[in-house]
Amino acid sequence: MNRELNFSGQSPILTLVATPIGNLQEFSPRAIEVLKECDFVAAEDTRNSGKLLSSFGIEKPFISCHEHNEEEASERIISLLKEGKKVCYMSDAGYPLISDPGGRLVARCLEHNVKVTVTSGPSAAINALVCSGLDSNHFYFEGFLPPKENERNEELRALSVRKETLIFYESPHRITRTLIAMAAVFGPRKAVIARELTKLHEEFIRGSLVELALEKEETLKGEMVIIVEGASSQKEEVTDNMIALALRDELEYERSGKEAVEVVAKNLGVKKNRVYSIYLRTFKTKVD
Repeated sequence: MNRELNFSGQSPILTLVATPIGNLQEFSPRAIEVLKECDFVAAEDTRNSGKLLSSFGIEKPFISCHEHNEEEASERIISLLKEGKKVCYMSDAGYPLISDPGGRLVARCLEHNVKVTVTSGPSAAINALVCSGLDSNHFYFEGFLPPKENERNEELRALSVRKETLIFYESPHRITRTLIAMAAVFGPRKAVIARELTKLHEEFIRGSLVELALEKEETLKGEMVIIVEGASSQKEEVTDNMIALALRDELEYERSGKEAVEVVAKNLGVKKNRVYSIYLRTFKTKVD
């Protein structure tokens, strides 16, 4: 057992710095003070972090610490901390470690008896949740779904039984496919897209997942949070719209019509004849 107050004792301490997700005025005075007093700043992207610090008149030597060099960078950071240097670690936006690198750094610090603290700040997930209008008493944060179709759909099916409100992150180039896949698996649940949070063009788009999946992709810009209603106690009906969206999702991944019909029928647990009928009605072509 290891017990020591964070701000007293002899052990070195790494400070994680939460950064603004859009509005610079949300950078906390404590975070600014901590950065001014530190000797080194470790960052996922030193260019972005450099611009942020310069906005507050702060100039510090940087240590690059990202997904591809985190182990090596961790060794250097721990060495500096044990020499008595003050080191902070910051992400591009929001909290380090939340859908961002830093997990291995924290784990390595704790292994070497280096304490860890954090300056509080904005979180896109929490901002989106509290403004969504959906249940915020119990929620599950998924973050980014796997990029591969099969892994993504398997993850969505596993999440489909959770009763908590679900929170996802998504980027503009994947948003439509993700919403289509969600509508196909979750059905017409209530959902919210929160985009450009804390920025001038902040927007909340509310509707069913089916409605959101039909939004024009070119209107969905910026990093986005998707909030989805949790599963109800009643079994959710597989609607024709769900089947059509599931077929569209499969066809966009260059499956043949026959393959798409078979996969959708299996995944949604419905008869193949029904899926085939909806395929013909929606795409107006026989399966190949």
